[in-house]
Amino acid sequence: MRTDQQQPWSLTETRAFFAERAAAWETKYGHDLPRYAEAVSETGAPLGGVAIDVGCGTGRAMPALREAVGADGTVIGFDVTDEMLDTARQLGRQAYGLLALADADHLPLISSSVDVIFAAGLLGHVARVDATLTELARVARPGARIALFHPVSRAALAARRGYTLGPDDLLAEAVLGGLLSRTSWRLERYDDAPERFYARASRVDA
Repeated sequence: MRTDQQQPWSLTETRAFFAERAAAWETKYGHDLPRYAEAVSETGAPLGGVAIDVGCGTGRAMPALREAVGADGTVIGFDVTDEMLDTARQLGRQAYGLLALADADHLPLISSSVDVIFAAGLLGHVARVDATLTELARVARPGARIALFHPVSRAALAARRGYTLGPDDLLAEAVLGGLLSRTSWRLERYDDAPERFYARASRVDA
């Protein structure tokens, strides 16, 4: 596993990394479902709205997203790894919304069509963070919210992946705020707590 969080991942690397871990993913990390539900709740998806989970993995956020938007809303989980989506289906997560294979840089959605974007651990596994955030801004309605989440703190994540946190860390507040600002987002909340990482931003005019 790479040790430099700033070094970009290729799409091939990301698919290979998650494909070999998909079968055991829920067994290893399924205990953090309550943190996903809490993060979705804090993001404020509107009833009847459109909510997407980009890099959805096994679909852990989808039950909470469905509850947030209600029966008349739309929930879509996108992932680049077939094996992760297969595991999500085996767990019955398709009952909460559509599961679809798609690259975060090329989402099969029309512009300005989404109310809430949830992304758990996504930015650490994309080739070009600016391009990904720009694509997410494209599909977001004006005023839509994005939640960037991880069910552990930045420090815990760094320890798990074998690197040391520094001022240029991708999820450091100043770095992330700058990335969001350049890609038509405004950082509204930044919470790097001992038990999770959560950043929320809203879509602004370019």
